[in-house]
Amino acid sequence: MSMLTKKQMRIRRHYRVRNKLAGTAARPRMAVFRSNKRLEVQFIDDDARVTLAGVSSSEKNQSAAKALGTKAAEAAKAKGIEQVVFDRGGFAFGQNLKALADSAREAGLKF
Repeated sequence: MSMLTKKQMRIRRHYRVRNKLAGTAARPRMAVFRSNKRLEVQFIDDDARVTLAGVSSSEKNQSAAKALGTKAAEAAKAKGIEQVVFDRGGFAFGQNLKALADSAREAGLKF
C-alpha cells in the first residue's frame, strides 16, 4: 500500500468535488486556491473552458480572506456575474475559506 501525500489527498478530494459541480456562462464556478503564501479566486465557465475573472491576495490570513471575498464579488459584478457555484478546491472549509465565502455573500454574490 502506497502512502499518499497531503497534496495527493487534496487533489483526490478536489476531483470528487469537481465531479458533482460545473460552472456555466450563467452561473460560473468560483474556484478557490490556497497556497502557502496567498489565496486566489477565479470565476470559470467550464462549458467554454474560459476564466472570466480572477483575483488574489498577498497574504493568507483571515482579514486578507475577507478583503479577497469582497474584491472577488466586485470583480464578478463588473463582469455581470450574480450567481456562482462555490468550489473549495479540496481544501477544508476552515476559517479563511469561510471568511472569504461570507464576505463574498455579503458583497452580493449568490451561492
